[in-house]
Amino acid sequence: MWLLTIGSFLFFTVLVGVLTWWLTRNDNGDTNTGFFLAGRSLTFPLIAGSLLLTNLSTEQLVGLNGDAYSFGLNVMCWEVTAVFALSAMALFFLPRFLKSGITTVSQLLAQRFDKTTQIICDLIFLLAYATVLLPIILYTGAQGLTEILDVNALFGISSDTAILWGSVWMIGIIGAVYALFGGLRSVAISDTLNSIGLLIGGLLIVYLALVLIGDGQGAWHGFLTMRQAIPERFNSIPGPTAPTSFGSMFTGALLIHVFYWCTNQQIIQRTLASKSLAEGQKGVLLAAGLKLIGPCFLVLPGIIAYYWFTVKQGITIEPVDAYGRLVRLVLPPWLAGFFAAVMVGAIFSSFDSVLNSASTIFGIGIYSTIIRPNCPEKETVVAGKWFGWIMAIAAMFIAPLLVGHDNIFTYLQQMNGLYSIPILSVGFVALLTRRVPAVAAKIGLVGGFVILLVANFIFPKIMNICGGNWHFLGILFVALIVLMLAIGAIAPTDKARELETSNAIELVPWRYAWIVALALLTLSVSVYWKFADISVLLSH
Repeated sequence: MWLLTIGSFLFFTVLVGVLTWWLTRNDNGDTNTGFFLAGRSLTFPLIAGSLLLTNLSTEQLVGLNGDAYSFGLNVMCWEVTAVFALSAMALFFLPRFLKSGITTVSQLLAQRFDKTTQIICDLIFLLAYATVLLPIILYTGAQGLTEILDVNALFGISSDTAILWGSVWMIGIIGAVYALFGGLRSVAISDTLNSIGLLIGGLLIVYLALVLIGDGQGAWHGFLTMRQAIPERFNSIPGPTAPTSFGSMFTGALLIHVFYWCTNQQIIQRTLASKSLAEGQKGVLLAAGLKLIGPCFLVLPGIIAYYWFTVKQGITIEPVDAYGRLVRLVLPPWLAGFFAAVMVGAIFSSFDSVLNSASTIFGIGIYSTIIRPNCPEKETVVAGKWFGWIMAIAAMFIAPLLVGHDNIFTYLQQMNGLYSIPILSVGFVALLTRRVPAVAAKIGLVGGFVILLVANFIFPKIMNICGGNWHFLGILFVALIVLMLAIGAIAPTDKARELETSNAIELVPWRYAWIVALALLTLSVSVYWKFADISVLLSH
C-alpha cells in the first residue's frame, strides 16, 4: 500500500517539475524584469492560479481547517471578505501600481517619498518574512505532510521531533531550489498546475467525507446529518470564544486582507508581472471568484473532522492535525500520495513566492540601492538569489520552534498585523496625497511597527482596552493616517510629489472589471448572510 502512496506522490511532483522546466526553459532570468517580473508576460490564468496557490498553502489548509475544527464556520470570514480586498486591488491599487512601473511596493514609496522610506519598508518586510511567514509555511507544511502520508508508520520513525525537522528541511531545500533557480515565471506556472490539482483534490476530500457521513445515502444527506447534529458549528457569526468577532471583520481583519492582497510583496508581485492592465484585472477578479468556493475545502473539512472524530467517536485531536487525519481517513493510498504531492506544491508555492519576493526586495531595494548602486542587473539577480538561500536556511531553523501553537492561522494573522498596518497606512498616504513629507512616512512605518511590538509582547492589555487585537489594529491604522496627514498639513513639501509614469505595458482597463467586481461582492455578502444566525450577535 505504501508503494502506491509514495509512487503517486513522486509521479505528480516530478510531472509538475518537468512541465514547469519545459515551459520556462528558454526564459531569460539574468535581468531584473526577466527574473523578478517574469518579463512582464503573465496572462490572467497564470495570475489567478499563482495568486490562489500562493495564498492556499498549508497555513490555510492545515491552519484554517484547524481553526474550523475548534470554532466552526465563523472562520470563513477570512475567505469571504478576501473578495472585498481583491476587488480593491483590481479597481484601485493595480492600475496605479502598473502605471508607476514598480517592481516592489517599496519602490512606490521611494517615488512618492524618498529612498530612506523605501529601505525602511524593505527591512520591515524582510524581518517579517524571515521570522513569521516563512517559518509558519514550513511548520504547517511539515505537519500536514506528516499526517497525510502517515510518515511515522510509513518509515517506522517514532520520534515526532525528528520527523518535523526532517520534513521542514526537505520542504525548505526543494522549495528554495524552485524559487531561486527559475524566477517568478516558473513559480507562476508550477502554481497554476498545482492549483488545479488542489481544487480537484480539496473538493474530492469533502465529497468523500460527506459520503462517509451519509452512510450510503449520498453526500448531501451527509451534510444535512452533520448540520443537524452540530448546528452551532454552522453559524457564520462568531461566538464569544471565537478568535475573531463580527465587528473585527470591518476593522483589523479587513485591513489585514487589504494589506495582504493589495500591498504585500509576496502576493502582488505576480500582478506586477501582468502582460497588461486588463490581464491583471481579469486575473485578480478570477482569483476573487475562486476564493468564494474556498470555505468548501478550507473550512468545511475542519467541521467534518470535529463531527467525525470528536462528536461521533469521542476523540479529541489537536487542531493542527485535524485536516491531515481527515484526508488519511477518506482517501485511498494512491490518491493520498497524489494529494500529498499537491499539498507539497502548495507549500512550495507559498514558500517560493515569499523567497522570490525576499530576493526581489533585497536585490533591488537593498543591494543595488545601498551596497552596489548602479551594478549590472545580472549581479543584482545573483545577489538576490544568495540572500534567498540565507532566508530559507534561517526559516528552516525557526520553523520547528513553533510547536505548541494550536490556532496557527489566527496566530499568523496576528503576527501579520505587526508589519501590515504600518505599511498599508503609509501606502494609502502615498497613493492619495501629494504633499505629505517623507518624514511623516518614516514616522508611520517605524512608529507603527514599534507600537505593535510593544502592544503584542510587552503591554497586551492595551489591546484589551481597545476591544481586542483586531479593533486595536483598526484604531492604529486610522491614528497613523491622521498623524501623517497632520504632519503634512503642518510641514508640507515645497511641491507636489507625483508617482512616475511607465509605458512598459498596455494600461487600458478591462471593460467589465467594475461589473464583475460588484457581482462578486454581492455574492460574497449573500454567502455569508446565508449562514448567519443573528441571534448569536444580539446575545453578545
